[in-house]
Amino acid sequence: MVTRRTVLASGVAGVSAVAGCAGGSSPANADDRGGADAGGTDGDAGNGTVARIGLVGDLMLGRSVADRWADADDPTAVWGSTLPRLRDLDALVGNLECCVSDRGDRWPDKTYYFRSPPSFAVPTLEAAGASFVSLANNHVLDYREPALRDTRRHLADAGIARAGAGENAAGALAPATFEAGDLTVAAFGLTDQSAAFAATDADPGTAFARLDPSVRETRALVGDALDRVAEADPDLVVASLHWGANWETEPRAVHERFGRWLVELGVDVVHGHSAHVLQGVEVHDGSPIVYDAGDFVDDYVSYRDREGVYNKRSALFELVVRDGDLVALDVVPTKIADEAAALADDEVAEWVRETVAERSAAFGTAVEGLGGELLDGRLRIPLGDG
Repeated sequence: MVTRRTVLASGVAGVSAVAGCAGGSSPANADDRGGADAGGTDGDAGNGTVARIGLVGDLMLGRSVADRWADADDPTAVWGSTLPRLRDLDALVGNLECCVSDRGDRWPDKTYYFRSPPSFAVPTLEAAGASFVSLANNHVLDYREPALRDTRRHLADAGIARAGAGENAAGALAPATFEAGDLTVAAFGLTDQSAAFAATDADPGTAFARLDPSVRETRALVGDALDRVAEADPDLVVASLHWGANWETEPRAVHERFGRWLVELGVDVVHGHSAHVLQGVEVHDGSPIVYDAGDFVDDYVSYRDREGVYNKRSALFELVVRDGDLVALDVVPTKIADEAAALADDEVAEWVRETVAERSAAFGTAVEGLGGELLDGRLRIPLGDG
């Protein structure tokens, strides 16, 4: 994209400029979504070209989600009333909270195991228009290395970009690229969950790190990732991070520092997930840090054992980019019901708007549409440097 900031390289070995110019290199693994102005709201397009990139949290397509929908007449029904909205986007980014495989032995001493059959997961992700999924999480190796390899292969065959896990540490850190309208987007994934899953120089696994900018090894790892991102000369850079504890409604202070640090290095969007509940959004140097996007689809028991924790109430975050500049982050309220996603309305939509606004207010984040007056009852967070 048109560069909006100077990359800060001090103290980070090997960091290069990661923001390119509009019309960057072709993606290594992506599907062309087209329709750059699809799904826009009033005033989005103006006199420029608009792209809308969807960001969702966990996509858990295993267990009873697969049991319910894999043999249904229309397995894409797992997306419910969100499907037209998803298909109107120019790209869709999420965290794949399961492996995609029919084989593999369980990783020892885990409580929960998430695996989705390829015959269901792949066409379902394709139907939603998934452009990129992060594999840097604590479930991609639930069925060990064979299932991880299957997951990567099935996604590659479907043209869905993926990052965050690989055959070794270098492969896990490798960024992926995809198209969003006229934009080339580079994305990489990191996690601080399940250290046992960490890739090594010789073993497959995830891109694991302590997500703390004060840790020397982390600074070197991020520097390596951004050097590799720069080689793709992207228009936009996304960091997808699986971080923090479950059920927490506020990010940890160290993660706040890490997210801001990434933006200062040139990352345009920080896409957080892991808590299974919505957290706030911070706008730092004009870029959004979505601390946790919640769960978009899962089969978990509805969890609300204390005030403010609702894992079945979530959102589709839509990043609006005009002529390469970040304009807004729209928050479209969603919910999970009967192992399917759905657009939320009435009381649930109001709760999502108010909750995201309240949890974002701690960061001084301005919002519009709190009363539900915008299209689809969305909440809008203005972005940019001014």
